[in-house]
Amino acid sequence: MDIGNRLLIAGGVLTGVAALLHIAMILGGADWYRFFGAGEEMAKLAASGSTYPAMNAAGIAVILGIWTLYAFSGAGVVRRLPFLRSVLALIAVVFLMRGVIGVPMVLLMDDPYAIELRARMMFVAVTSVIIFSLGLCYAIGTILLWRRS
Repeated sequence: MDIGNRLLIAGGVLTGVAALLHIAMILGGADWYRFFGAGEEMAKLAASGSTYPAMNAAGIAVILGIWTLYAFSGAGVVRRLPFLRSVLALIAVVFLMRGVIGVPMVLLMDDPYAIELRARMMFVAVTSVIIFSLGLCYAIGTILLWRRS
């Protein structure tokens, strides 16, 4: 198995874990929303019984689940999905951009959620590095996939 496939599999596994963590937040409730950085407002909504946090987390989990399938498809683990290279490139761009702009956005934005996250800058920095690394897995894996097809 070549390095491109390994990177896409690693990216897919980590993206799948992120999808499962979003589902776990729904099941874990308000404290889980707080711990995973969703913010106090989202935690309060979850504690009050609002469906908004669950729908939001479920939507993110579905998107991450689809991205997981695309990573595995690019690695040849599952059948080839439509627009494979283009979708993988787009996923890479999204992860890389989020990884790069995560810290500056928190520092520069003036909304309550950004202000709340400023108190958790280590969390913001660590998640940004993880997400940027995911982007590298998708980007390099996709470039290598492109070269062999």
